[in-house]
Amino acid sequence: MKVEFSNFLESSRSKIRELVNRLYNHFDYVSVLGTDSKGSFFLVNANGVNVRDSAWTERGFVVRVHDGNYREFSFNNLDDIEGLERTITESIKIGSGMKLSSYPVIYEEKIEKNFSTNVKILPENVTAREKIEKLSEMKDIAFENSNKLKNFNAIYEEVQIAKMFVSKKKELSQSYVWTQGYLQPIVMDDNNIKEVYESFSGLKGVELLDEMMVKVPKVVKEAESLLNAERLEPGEYDVICSPDVAGVIAHEAFGHGVEMDMFVKERAKAAQYINKRVGSDLVTMHDGATAAKEVSSYFFDDEGTLGTDTVVIENGVLKAGLSDLLSAMKLGTKPTGNGKRQSFERKAYARMTNTFFSPGKDVLDDMISSIKKGYLLEKYGSGMEDPKNWGIQIMVTYAREIKDGKLTGKIISPVIMTGYVPDLLNSISMVSNDFKLSGSGACGKGYKEFVKVSAGGSYIKAKARLG
Repeated sequence: MKVEFSNFLESSRSKIRELVNRLYNHFDYVSVLGTDSKGSFFLVNANGVNVRDSAWTERGFVVRVHDGNYREFSFNNLDDIEGLERTITESIKIGSGMKLSSYPVIYEEKIEKNFSTNVKILPENVTAREKIEKLSEMKDIAFENSNKLKNFNAIYEEVQIAKMFVSKKKELSQSYVWTQGYLQPIVMDDNNIKEVYESFSGLKGVELLDEMMVKVPKVVKEAESLLNAERLEPGEYDVICSPDVAGVIAHEAFGHGVEMDMFVKERAKAAQYINKRVGSDLVTMHDGATAAKEVSSYFFDDEGTLGTDTVVIENGVLKAGLSDLLSAMKLGTKPTGNGKRQSFERKAYARMTNTFFSPGKDVLDDMISSIKKGYLLEKYGSGMEDPKNWGIQIMVTYAREIKDGKLTGKIISPVIMTGYVPDLLNSISMVSNDFKLSGSGACGKGYKEFVKVSAGGSYIKAKARLG
């Protein structure tokens, strides 16, 4: 079913055009981004039900103008266009004494286009009660499958996004829905308490709940297995990273590291390594709003640049970074459509979208068979990377022991993987033909400016330091 465009933005279209035309009397570039995003968050567990608006809900506008520098003004009222014109021009003139980096006027090609997606079940076609009943059923199934279960969180979130971008030459609109969900069992025995999760996401509608339902018994069993988990003996091991762990490596290693606003600020080592080897021949990595279909896919970014598919690393060689419009102008490169805002009230930064390693030709069973002693790493917890020095650290929920080419059944938890990014990527010796993305998380620029991202890829075999 087609995701319809926002009535609010559609009814604002003529006023946005008028505002753009009026502001052109004062500035040599003007654009307006309008956003109308709405959604709901549902949580069911043994303690009850929690329903609230999604944290990604927003409605408003941001105008960008050029007067030698680029300045922005956000607002959410279009009732008085003449008064708004006056307020914007006066506010921007007040800040004109600030010392800012100068930029040329943005060059734009003429384009007018409306984009929309389809989902199987639109969120508005299913009542909140029906969604809660499905989540409650998941919780009940979980408790039926374990006598060690102390609680079970069934979480579902749906967001419908509509955006409009208007400048002198561009008029773009897009509408799409993304959903995400989590199954989180918490189990306990006489000695300890453990929890694990299974995540779900996509440019999907309420049909995501059916995907979640069938995985409940599996994730409960997975949580119970962690009760007998052992500690790891620290050292360097042959490892196989599951697609979600591999995705975090991609995200942290050459995701943040190639956000090109960091090139401008001279805070990223990758700027000196374009067209140089940073990984083995098996490493090819992509990022882009059109590179895959997940929660961070879109048709145009928050600066009106159409989404792209950027090959960041090709056969081990670093090829390109990810840019917002202004960093691309400063560096003299073509913008990649990675200019994203946390909300219409926040600045646009160069941010990741769908970041992943491309599939290879290997089979997982052969990868396991190739390891004398090592681990299969599954379920990432978190990750961080230093783009200035290329250190990386990833928290992994658990690892499955491999001995003499076979899984032994022994579980190790938790696991910390650390290393120097080029050493890790150059050690990659096998890449599976599987492919999976996860978009159930969010990513900050440091400790703020959170946006939706997805990451993943294939199983990869590498050498890594584990602790």
